[in-house]
Parts: sequence; C-alpha cells; structure tokens
Amino acid sequence: MPTTRQLLSSAQVARFVAHGFLRLDGIVPREMNEEALGVFAAGLPSVPYGTPVPKAFPDGSFARRLVELPAVAGALESLVGPDPTVDHHFVHTREPREGSAQPLHADAVIDLRSDAFDVQLMYYPQEVTAEMGGTLIVPGSHLRRTNESDTGRYQNLRGQTRLTCPAGTVVLLHHGIWHGGRRNDSDTVRHMYKIRFNPTVPQVRLWDTADLDAPAVRDELGRGFPWYEQATGRLEILHRVRLWRALTGDPTFDIEYWATRITNRPAVQRSKA
Repeated sequence: MPTTRQLLSSAQVARFVAHGFLRLDGIVPREMNEEALGVFAAGLPSVPYGTPVPKAFPDGSFARRLVELPAVAGALESLVGPDPTVDHHFVHTREPREGSAQPLHADAVIDLRSDAFDVQLMYYPQEVTAEMGGTLIVPGSHLRRTNESDTGRYQNLRGQTRLTCPAGTVVLLHHGIWHGGRRNDSDTVRHMYKIRFNPTVPQVRLWDTADLDAPAVRDELGRGFPWYEQATGRLEILHRVRLWRALTGDPTFDIEYWATRITNRPAVQRSKA
C-alpha cells in the first residue's frame, strides 16, 4: 500500500492500545466526501474475505484512494503493517427518524489472540451531529472478550462516547471494541463506510518508535475508564501490558509490576553438594 509514511507515534499507538480506537478528524478532502455519497448510492462491489488491498480496491477506485490518503495509509501501516488484506467492507446507512438503535456489540466472536488484532476503519463523509446519532463507542472495552452481541442488554455505560465529528473523519478501531450505531433523530440520511483489515505480518514495532520511552506512552497504557470496576478493571491494564509486550517485542515491559509478578516462575536450583 503506497504511503508517504506518516506513521503514528508510540504515544498514539499506546492510546489506541488503551482506548481501542483512534480518531483522525476531518482528514478526507471535501471533494472526496461529496463524491462518497454518490459512490455509496450506486453500491459497492463485494470483496471476498482476505483479499489483498490492490485486488479488493482497483487503482483509482474511491476506496483505494481513501485508504491511500497519507494520514490513513500511515496509521494503517502503523497498526496492521504493510499489505494488509480486506476482511470485508460495508456501507451502514441510517435513515432519518428511523426510531431504533443498534444494540451494543463487538464485531467478532470470542477472539483469544493476545498478540494480534484486526483494525476496522470507519469513515464518515458527512458532519455527524448529536441529533444524527453517530456511533456509540465504549472506550477501553476492546480487550474484555465478549461474543458479538452479548453486550446488547447494556443500555448505557459510564464514560461511553457517541461520535460527533466533522465531515471527512476516519476512526480506526480494534476489532473487539464495544460499539453500536445510534438512532438517527435528524432529517438527514447518515452514512458510515466500514472496512475491516487483517494483518499479514507480525504487528511488532510497525510505527515510528522514536518516542518509545516517552512518559506519555506509560501514561496512556495506565489509563483507567469510568466503567471499569475497581478490581476487575486492573485486568484491562494487564491485558494492555501483554499486548504492548507483543507489539514492542519487549517481554519486560510492565505497569505496577502486575505482569511480572504473576509470570514469575523461578527455575529449580539443584544443590552442587
């Protein structure tokens, strides 16, 4: 995937690991946003699971130009690496005043991977106002494993965010994030275009690591969220530590000694007497 290598920083990747998503507000040019509405109305061709990007999105196509925008391409390379495959893509449309919301869910069955993840790109060609509903996201929920819509019974969680954004915004999400489309109470049709990417290389130090040891990295990885329980919430940070160890190739990284303590297995020392 061509890119001017606008790679993410370590602090940005750490924020993604902690929050489960990263916002790129208003980065798609106005003319592309206007074009998108016609492209979506005409319909998009289906893409078989696991198709390389150049084959899934032919050169010059709208989707190809979208993912090759320097900021988008650099962020994707930082998270899933070069040459990812397209899992699937879909345009989600919310009609005006439709009166229903999507249940809170994750876009995956229970996923036991601790050293890899898929990234879902969500693109909003229009300004999304509070009245239009937007996408509900529960920050920090992506590493609490759940099975698809098992979270649908939850109506509201402390600290949840409902996305409002300028036109041309792209959000990159960990595939396990809890989210749901809110109902559209406006008179405007709302569109969101989603592409899920699968990595084809180990996701190790793919970003700009110049700030790897910066205090901001540890601050992001140690962040709590309002819906976390006092005790169980620590497990979310432990999951982040394990993911960060995998992403950096550093098996010694830790926060508050939590991972080190519970993985300590001293070897038995035999007496030489």
